[in-house]
Amino acid sequence: MDRRQFLAASTVGIAAATAGCMDSVLGSDSSAGPEARIDGAADGSMERTIEVSANGEVETEPDEARLRVGVEVTGESAEDVETELAERAETLRDAFDELGIPDDDVESGRYSIRPERNGSRYEGTHTFRIRLDDVDSVGDVVDAAAEAGADNVGRINFGLSDEKRAELRNEALEHALENADQEAQYIADNRGVSITGTKSVSTRNVDVVPVRADTSYLAAEADVADDAGPSTEIDSGLVTVTASVEVVYGFEDTG
Repeated sequence: MDRRQFLAASTVGIAAATAGCMDSVLGSDSSAGPEARIDGAADGSMERTIEVSANGEVETEPDEARLRVGVEVTGESAEDVETELAERAETLRDAFDELGIPDDDVESGRYSIRPERNGSRYEGTHTFRIRLDDVDSVGDVVDAAAEAGADNVGRINFGLSDEKRAELRNEALEHALENADQEAQYIADNRGVSITGTKSVSTRNVDVVPVRADTSYLAAEADVADDAGPSTEIDSGLVTVTASVEVVYGFEDTG
């Protein structure tokens, strides 16, 4: 079920670019709310504008998960470590195949073999980056990876597919623009002027904030779990998409 919440916040300023120097600050306490300022010539001969900065936010459940799993090996020689890494990595890939994860969604990540610090042995690491379309299967993947010999599970990020990201980006922008319109109209009504139209619109930031799961305990927990017991469960939470806009409106005196 796609659960969404819409939140919006904004700041607003009102100004007119002229050669004059008449200033009026709206509101007696700028810390209590948005600030607005009118700068304009007494005869109103120059174009006057209301400038609004507004934010829009959308929260939704993720439709994509990315995680990293890996194996770690120590041995008497670099060749021994290389051989064992290859064998254990192959076991992990077999487990991914059994779960039905496409090869294109499994990428080889960090691979290194190096001497141990303050020792005569060697240590090696091989990690894989995995993308999942089914976020509910993350726990099963963690369990299968641990059973296949994974030593660590890290960086589980719940996010959005490209299609979902584009959809919610537009929704966040729509809410930011709606909020800007409301703020501008409020200021115009408060000052007794009429908005004549939009002069310019620009976006400042459109961001997707993924949810990161705590993975410090997962591999060990899955490894010691009873085979007949429940699988590892990971709560994804909500992904946030935010957008910021700046809109400039023209206005004129009413009547």
